[in-house]
Amino acid sequence: MLLFSVIASAVAPGLALLTFFYLKDKYDAEPIHMVVRIFLLGLLVVIPVIIIQRGLTLGLGTHPFVQSFFISSGVEELLKWLVLYFIIYNHVEFDEPYDGIVYAVTISLGFATVENFMYAWYSQASIGTMFIRALLPVSGHALFGVIMGYYFGLARFRKVNNTKRYLVYSLLIPWLFHGIYDLILTTVTDYWVWLIVPLMVLLWYGGMDKVIRANNRSPLRFQKREEEVNT
Repeated sequence: MLLFSVIASAVAPGLALLTFFYLKDKYDAEPIHMVVRIFLLGLLVVIPVIIIQRGLTLGLGTHPFVQSFFISSGVEELLKWLVLYFIIYNHVEFDEPYDGIVYAVTISLGFATVENFMYAWYSQASIGTMFIRALLPVSGHALFGVIMGYYFGLARFRKVNNTKRYLVYSLLIPWLFHGIYDLILTTVTDYWVWLIVPLMVLLWYGGMDKVIRANNRSPLRFQKREEEVNT
C-alpha cells in the first residue's frame, strides 16, 4: 500500500503535465512510441546526472551558487539538451516547431518523475509535500523543457541566418531559470515563497506564450486550413 501511494504521488504529476502539453499540439500529434522512448531516456539520464553531480560536488564544493548554477541546473539541463540534440533534432518526426516542446517537456518530465519518486521514497513525504512538489519542481522541470523545446523548434525551422544561436538559447535560457530557481530554494529560508511564486507565474506565462507561438509557426497550419476549405 505504501509503495503504491509513493508511486502514485510521484508519477501522477509528471504524467498529467505531459498529457497537458502533448494535447496542446494542434496540428500533428507525435507518435506515442516516440514520446514513450524519450520519456524513458529521461528516466535513464538520472544515472549519469547523479554520477557527474557527485563528482563535481567533490571537486567544486557546496557553495550555493556553484551548486545551483553548475552542479544542479548545469548538469541536468546539459544532459537533457544533449539527448534531444543527438536523438531528436534531425529525426524525421521532428517536423514542426511545437514538436521541440513536446520532446523537451517529455525528457524533462521523465527526469522529474524519477527525482520525485526518489524524494518521496527516501523522505517518506506526506501527500501535502508531494502536492507542493507537483506545483514547484515537477512543473518547473516541465517549463524549463518548454523553453528548451521552443528554441529547438526555432533553430530547426526558422529560415533566417545564424539559427545556431537558437540552439545556444535552448540550453542557456532554461539553465539560467533553473539556476535561479535552485538558488532561491537553497539560500532563502524564511520568505522563499515570495520569490518562487512570481518566478513560477513568469515561467507559466512565458511557457504558454511559447506554446501558442510554436503552434502558430507550424507549416502544417496552412495545410490544415486548405483541407478545411476544400471540404
